[in-house]
Amino acid sequence: MSNFETGNIRNVAMIAHSGAGKTSLVEAMLFSSGMTDRLGNVQDGTTVTDFEPEEIDRKITITSSLAFCNWNKYRINLIDTPGFINFIEDTKGCLRVVDGAVILVSAISGVKAETEKVWKYACEYEIPRIVFINKMDKDTANFERALDEIQKSFETEPIPLQIPIGSGDSFSGIIDLVSMKAFTLNGNKIAEGEIPAELGDEADKYRKKLIEKIAESDDALLEKYLEGNELTPDEILAGIKEGSLSRKYIPVSCGAATKNIGTANLLNSIVLCLPSPVEMATIAPIRGKSTKDNADTLRKPSDTEPLSAFVFKTIADPYAGKLSLFRVYSGTLKADSNVYNSTADTKERIGQIFYLQGKKHVPVQTLGAGEIAVVAKLKETNTGDTLCDEAKPIVLEKVKFANPIISYAIAPKSKGDEEKVSVALHKVLEEDPTLRFSRDEEAKEMLISGMGQVHIEVMLERLKRRFGVEIEMKTPKIPYRETIRGSATVQGKYKKQSGGKGQYGD
Repeated sequence: MSNFETGNIRNVAMIAHSGAGKTSLVEAMLFSSGMTDRLGNVQDGTTVTDFEPEEIDRKITITSSLAFCNWNKYRINLIDTPGFINFIEDTKGCLRVVDGAVILVSAISGVKAETEKVWKYACEYEIPRIVFINKMDKDTANFERALDEIQKSFETEPIPLQIPIGSGDSFSGIIDLVSMKAFTLNGNKIAEGEIPAELGDEADKYRKKLIEKIAESDDALLEKYLEGNELTPDEILAGIKEGSLSRKYIPVSCGAATKNIGTANLLNSIVLCLPSPVEMATIAPIRGKSTKDNADTLRKPSDTEPLSAFVFKTIADPYAGKLSLFRVYSGTLKADSNVYNSTADTKERIGQIFYLQGKKHVPVQTLGAGEIAVVAKLKETNTGDTLCDEAKPIVLEKVKFANPIISYAIAPKSKGDEEKVSVALHKVLEEDPTLRFSRDEEAKEMLISGMGQVHIEVMLERLKRRFGVEIEMKTPKIPYRETIRGSATVQGKYKKQSGGKGQYGD
């Protein structure tokens, strides 16, 4: 048996533009759920999910990373994704394997271009979403302005489940519109209490809008509401969930990640509003192709189904070897077992399996449908491959990544390191499907192509740190060729003279 009931699992990606506070929010969620005993900080480089030296130096998420927490009998698998445009294709790859997403919107800067881009990715995969308006404790924070931007940018009506108590320096907590209770910061802890009197009317206004939206989604509830009857707490919760899963509107939470305000309420919203793997299969069925006859094949998110798992990310670790991050869609996967790679048409030996908590590995013996984990040292398996039962093979659809947009020439700093560079580059290319390596035979140069200058610079830093390879980056040479570009009219004449000396020519 697996460790968690599939219906009690939530696979969630944290998505937004760079600097919106995704990593800080994951940190607050891990702390609030008791998975960590201290609240890490991006500025200090002490967070669980931003642990690579390149991320700590730049203060941004460069590569997506996994974490998990247990909340009220639910397992929430979190993927902290990049928001910087050079690394946003990594986010697209991670959205392939989640069932829901939390979109962060800054109460200061609102919705940015990168946020709109990842929103479109989530739409492609039909992923239900909730919004968390972050940084309510900062100067110029404005909750209403953020709601307006969400409406305009996403063309989906935002419905708050919580509203802030104050903003900027006066921000002290949130009002939960479902329970109609206030949650305020008291010392280092969040205390539950009554709604402040001066905010009673505002809370009632937002509560009324929430109830109206729930009633509109169901004829029986609408009739009950129009007759002047109150909806029961169970009807309210069921209405919120139905509206979120059907994407009729987008639920909105708010808070301040660095102060851990609103985090517990967000965890409750994730459990309520975002689907389990079972519920997600009714929205977007698990569909693949049979390798036997190329026929469409469906899988149910059940432990009793044949195994199907999708490798969505690869990490080139110089000590642990190649790490393959994967999600089990159906069946169970056990440590020390054999599986079939239907994409590469080869068998693989599964050794130890781990949950990932940032860079920490937590061993596990059996995984069930819906779980996300990592396995080391698969020989032939790469990003986008399907692992399955050989008797009932299936190939799940790969992610289509964007092509590189910029190229640089590279050369080893030390002569004779060409072979060392080639080996190290091969490992990094396995890790990042948006990188390309080629040789320009005319210019006699090695070329590396990526999504931007920062993307390539980070890759070269990683090569030096992990594999001891130092590489210079320079502008590629342009091979110039001569060619005929125009036309001309000419005359030529040559005669042998009949008398006298010499010849005559024109």
